[in-house]
Amino acid sequence: MTEHPHTRITKAVIPAAGLGTRFLPATKATPKEMLPVVDKPAIQYVVEEAVAAGLDDVLMITGRNKRPLEDHFDRNYELEEALTKKGDRTRLAKVQESSDLATMHYVRQGDPKGLGHAVLCAAPHVGNEPFAVLLGDDLIDPRDPLLARMTDIQEQHGGTVIALMEVDPAQIHMYGCAAVEATDEADVVKVTGLVEKPDAADAPSNFAIIGRYVLDPHIFDILRKTEPGRGGEIQLTDALQQLAADEKVGGPVHGVVFKGRRYDTGDRGDYLRAIVRLACEREDLGPDFRAWLRSYVTEEM
Repeated sequence: MTEHPHTRITKAVIPAAGLGTRFLPATKATPKEMLPVVDKPAIQYVVEEAVAAGLDDVLMITGRNKRPLEDHFDRNYELEEALTKKGDRTRLAKVQESSDLATMHYVRQGDPKGLGHAVLCAAPHVGNEPFAVLLGDDLIDPRDPLLARMTDIQEQHGGTVIALMEVDPAQIHMYGCAAVEATDEADVVKVTGLVEKPDAADAPSNFAIIGRYVLDPHIFDILRKTEPGRGGEIQLTDALQQLAADEKVGGPVHGVVFKGRRYDTGDRGDYLRAIVRLACEREDLGPDFRAWLRSYVTEEM
């Protein structure tokens, strides 16, 4: 393996400009990312994951009607003062937690031209260093430190690292798909090709791309030249395919095969399942909620 300079990754990019149409009418005036998963907005779980992996410089790619995202990670002095006067230290700590998590930055995407374009909007902030991209629809359980593993692999080998998950072949058309070769590490593969949402018959594997990436900055040069692809959008997968095809430009592409706990909040059914799973595992809510759930399922369904 070719030696690469070791650059510690400190910056995370979170695209959050989507319209959230699958959750209308709830998202008519509320950003999809602010919908609560138990008692925290989904976007806070994602920022916490980045910080836990050592990435405390977070750029959020936003759009119109996304101001509540900025407000959530800002101080709310009036609320903090009211809770202080009440002596409610528990809720005060929860309110202050989000504003103390990371150094937050924001830029608007403007035109909704796809994930590739959203990542390109981060170029002035990221500069010439590797960075992580975290998609808000995928929540990764903090007990399964996927992003930390990905940054370790990138720091060892350079280039780009993407998160992969084995799915039922019948479901591969819903994902970007990777052609892979084994390495001497059980959870790491070499990515030799990528295709966006292939038909099952055309898919090179059942390894699906999930919403975590650690990208070499050469991705920006490729994205600037990438033509709109599937859906008329600039697809990040198309740019990654170019990196995989020629590792002289931006180094190799590796995949970390994730077998841990992932909560998909991208559609209504999976969003509800994510809430139930996380609520069941909470120490403060789990015992009573699980008992009620058992009773509901056995007696009322």
